[in-house]
Amino acid sequence: MTLGVGTRADPFTPRPADRSTTPHRKAPMFASGTVRLAAVPNAWVNDDLPELGAGTSFEQIISEMALAGYEGTELGSTYPTDAGTLKAALDVRGLVPSGGWVSTWFASKGGAYEQTLQTFRDQIPFFNAIGLQDVYVAEVTGAVHQQPVPALANRPVFDDAQWDDMIRGLGEMGRIAVDHGLRINYHHHTGTGVQSSDDIDRLMAGTVAGETWLLLDTAHLLVGGGDPIELLARHEGRIGHVHLKNLRQPVLDRMHQEALSFWDALRQGIFTVPGDTEGCIDFAPLLQKLADDGWAGWLVVEAEQDPAVAHPLEAFRLARRHIADLTGL
Repeated sequence: MTLGVGTRADPFTPRPADRSTTPHRKAPMFASGTVRLAAVPNAWVNDDLPELGAGTSFEQIISEMALAGYEGTELGSTYPTDAGTLKAALDVRGLVPSGGWVSTWFASKGGAYEQTLQTFRDQIPFFNAIGLQDVYVAEVTGAVHQQPVPALANRPVFDDAQWDDMIRGLGEMGRIAVDHGLRINYHHHTGTGVQSSDDIDRLMAGTVAGETWLLLDTAHLLVGGGDPIELLARHEGRIGHVHLKNLRQPVLDRMHQEALSFWDALRQGIFTVPGDTEGCIDFAPLLQKLADDGWAGWLVVEAEQDPAVAHPLEAFRLARRHIADLTGL
């Protein structure tokens, strides 16, 4: 029987990570202390499609992350918005915030540019209070990843003026972030105006190193037709975060052939974790490339799956063991 997220009690007291299944770990691939592992909560409750995992408690999510052996957590929509409450809950489980999502509307009209910057300014005290450094940003003007329409055919294509506004806004936002001890990492995403490798290249060419970093998401890049190794080579030194997310090729094929919405693709299980044999991504060369480049930062495991089908604790333990086997971490 497959257990759903809400079928058992929350394990409030975390235990040391269970790595007994990998007793002969390889020598560490990365220099000591330079790379840490975090988890994304949307395998427990999906922020883009909240029906997946609805009702799962924040406490269960972070307890299971700690049990699976992760050091950090990306923030999620069900997490407390009071800094003291959130920090205390993370501290007792030995977790720290690895990143948090901020949507931008720089390419929109009617004052959205200024509102985007002000909303970010308003969030900064919270980020500082919980010790978060990295902010994930994505331009959602015209985005269709939360709409019941074919995602690939309907994603927005920005005109030159929209590109100029977005790049100008990211620069201003990046400077504000730096002034407050933060940094922004641009998250390319299916169904948005920055989806393909060409989109990413244009964004990185227009923004400034040190102001705008790139969040490399392995699965979203494949959906957009890109190659992670090639992207790393083109943008070495600009990668702030890496989302290690696997992809089921048959579902991606159906996304093209049957014009699936992003929601439909999620329901059909397009994403899974590293180490799942149903996934098509070989993470070994990607991780080796990062190590060869001397990269440092958060490796963030993500899998937007239905938790009633793929139990998050089991999936993220599998991913943790797989990454240990590949990297020695």
